[in-house]
Amino acid sequence: MNQQAVIHPLLLTLQEKSEQLFGFKIISWVPISLGWLNLKWKLETDQGEFLLKQYHTKRYKNENVLIRALEQQQRLSESGMPCPQLLAINGTILHAFSDEKFVIMQFCTGEIVKPKDMNIDKMYDLGRVTGMMHRLLNDGSLREEGNTQFILQNRQERISHWSNVIEEIKSKNNTNLISHLELQMNLSKTIDIESFGKSIPGWAHRDLWVDNLLFDKDQVSALLDFDRLNYDYPELDVARAILSWSLHNGNFRTELASAFLQGYRTVNEFPVGKIVSSLRMLWYLESVWWINASMEHHNRVQARFAEEMTWLAENDEQLPVMLGDL
Repeated sequence: MNQQAVIHPLLLTLQEKSEQLFGFKIISWVPISLGWLNLKWKLETDQGEFLLKQYHTKRYKNENVLIRALEQQQRLSESGMPCPQLLAINGTILHAFSDEKFVIMQFCTGEIVKPKDMNIDKMYDLGRVTGMMHRLLNDGSLREEGNTQFILQNRQERISHWSNVIEEIKSKNNTNLISHLELQMNLSKTIDIESFGKSIPGWAHRDLWVDNLLFDKDQVSALLDFDRLNYDYPELDVARAILSWSLHNGNFRTELASAFLQGYRTVNEFPVGKIVSSLRMLWYLESVWWINASMEHHNRVQARFAEEMTWLAENDEQLPVMLGDL
């Protein structure tokens, strides 16, 4: 039985109460497959199209953090940023029926642009929008936090991690994965961890990659999925976006990285050459997520992230040559 054949109880409830709550009647809905654990539907109503997002209880356990993130999405939308406006009931934007938490927001048009289809003009505008987002998020409306989300693991802890994963792989006789782990291990032994301490913390999107942006022609039409927004390092957003679109089939297009940074610098600061340490910090953060003993079972998205981590580890010594002048 497919998803369309099984009507989610939340949809049935909203069909009955949407006019009373939101001022529209739901005519029909279509499930959207993008996302992890959370469920999404495109709603057709007598007042236009909306998006319904139902949050999985296992993914978002801290409701206050989620509400803060959604409030910033709303603030950015009201400031003219291209991100969907959330529908509120008496000022509340995170709604609940029984144990279901959900939001309803403006449905944004546009297309997801894959790395093979990215061009300089789109990348420039993405940089500009990202710079504007960071400037607004860090304009003082939100207080600084005591700790960032990314807590730097020391070198020995990281080496021990890779050693444990290698032993796990050996115990499963999965020896074809060992080279991937040894690559991560070797870089962990030499990378300049101390340089990460020079990074400036701040509020960031923390999920700025291909599936979370829509484009209309050469401009960003929607910046999506603010659920992970938190106090961290904004430069990780920069590194994540640049890596997500610049790397294709093992080839890193430096012209796209350059275009992003040019756009970013029209509205926010980013020192020349900083992208090298930002990409290294992104590798240090994410490599333990995607390079693991279960890599052979990765889905499409996980496999792409693992590919990026492998590329960064393989090309670490070349990063200053490739990107040091950007």
